[in-house]
Amino acid sequence: MANETLSPSGAPARVSHAQSSQPGHEWWRTAVIYQIYPRSFADANGDGIGDLAGITTRLDSLAALGVDAVWLSPFFRSPQNDAGYDVSDYCDVDPLFGTLADFDRMRERAHELGLRVIVDLVPNHCSSEHVWFQEALAARPGSIERDRFMFREGKGENGELPPNNWQSIFGGPAWTRVTEANGEPGQWYLHLFDSTQPDFNWKNEWVWERFREILRFWLDRGADGFRVDVAHGLMKAEGLPDVPEPEEGESLAEAMMKPDEVPYWAQPPVHEVYRDWHKVLDEYEGDRVLCAEAWVEPLSRAALWVRSDEMHQAFNFSYLATPWEAPKLRAVIDESIAAFGEVGAPSTWVLSNHDVVRHASRLGLTVHAAAPASGIGPASEDKPDEVLGLKRARAATALMLSLPGSAYLYQGEELGLPEVIELDDHVREDPTFHRTNGEVYGRDGCRVPLPWEADAPAFGFNDSGASWLPQPAEWSAIARDAQLGDPTSTLELYRRALALRAEHELGSGSVDWINLGDEVVAFRNGAITVIANLGEGAVELPAGEVLLSSGPLDGRAVPSDTAVWVRAE
Repeated sequence: MANETLSPSGAPARVSHAQSSQPGHEWWRTAVIYQIYPRSFADANGDGIGDLAGITTRLDSLAALGVDAVWLSPFFRSPQNDAGYDVSDYCDVDPLFGTLADFDRMRERAHELGLRVIVDLVPNHCSSEHVWFQEALAARPGSIERDRFMFREGKGENGELPPNNWQSIFGGPAWTRVTEANGEPGQWYLHLFDSTQPDFNWKNEWVWERFREILRFWLDRGADGFRVDVAHGLMKAEGLPDVPEPEEGESLAEAMMKPDEVPYWAQPPVHEVYRDWHKVLDEYEGDRVLCAEAWVEPLSRAALWVRSDEMHQAFNFSYLATPWEAPKLRAVIDESIAAFGEVGAPSTWVLSNHDVVRHASRLGLTVHAAAPASGIGPASEDKPDEVLGLKRARAATALMLSLPGSAYLYQGEELGLPEVIELDDHVREDPTFHRTNGEVYGRDGCRVPLPWEADAPAFGFNDSGASWLPQPAEWSAIARDAQLGDPTSTLELYRRALALRAEHELGSGSVDWINLGDEVVAFRNGAITVIANLGEGAVELPAGEVLLSSGPLDGRAVPSDTAVWVRAE
């Protein structure tokens, strides 16, 4: 284990590149934050897998795009059974991605460009190869080492049955039985995800102290905050009771995803963890931030994660999952602003990430109009209309970036990248695909390496042409350099929207609704009128200067699936 709990020598002494703001004016309240999936962003050494040095070479492009911060999915040491979300050392960089020195250079360059750096932290579970879990396996039942994880005796005459009926999010049982030192079958350990990702026991103070050390390690290195994976999961209900029996026509796996009903999602004691972490971040200057990945409904409950003494942001998955229907969008926008505002936090807005079908494809589906996390593949019945999907995606982005609060972008969406559907089974790496024997395609389709240059090897992802997932040949036409400077391109739409958002301070504004019919989302945010037409007929524009349009206009009319920003004259 490399420097698991030690601070690096020569690192910044708990001082960020920016000083703290006045309460209510912190940078993260209005920020646009860009998610980097490191293995697919940019590859400096040509091995086909992106790395930190590659990220550093491309940060200028993100500064030019107009974002305020970058969030990096895990780059820690890991066996990579779940693309880095199975961590074997929280305080070192996996050699796939480089070294701690590479992180320091990347963070330094980002700060030079005015970009803050958010690190992805995985506290619900670690890798089965982590030294802590290996120590637990070597120890006896009931030992202090095993108490750091969720070990339990099995049911049945000889303990041959799992302790309860919980199922893994990735498919199959959530329990794996170990072989004890004497060669006999022994206890079971909990893994809500893959069997190589054992869950921590967050009722053990030792676990709390280790994560305080991990937080300080990265804060001392200049990280500006953390995105927290499975932030609603850490605590489990006393006694680990069974999940209630599924309703008629519902699978056990579906029943287990209901946060109000399952005994391991959104348990009240989890909030004490983040109150503790909030105090750690308060030791540091520069408005360090915690963002929760908490799949919790309704929004009023998700807002509990961002009370004033807990986290600062929580992903708005309710917004991401809202179908392309005007009444539902108006409702979720109102609910979001009200729920987060009730606890003094900004709403966040997001349309894509590394776990869901890209919205340029998702919005072109006929059946799954919301957010299927199961992926799309060659045998999927519902495949997207790519033209319609991109048209709606551009309009959805223009709408999202006009809303007050903070917005998250996922790498490649600024190019209009679609989900990659035609991936052969043998190249897929998502554990969901393998644990379900290919019944669920999983998330590989949204993780294909980015196209930077139309005529370069691997489209500029590297110089060697290698790519851990194959890139579609047709991506040449939508590579970044092919779009740059083209006023009709998706890239230029994003660049202009982000510049206007900053110029008109839309992130700190408000929503004043305008009634233009059931199929239109229309409102004023300061001096800007936003009109998103989701109906079939055209909608007349109000008087004023058109600052932004997601697609061509019909004179002074907004066509279907188009969003426009207008400044009153």
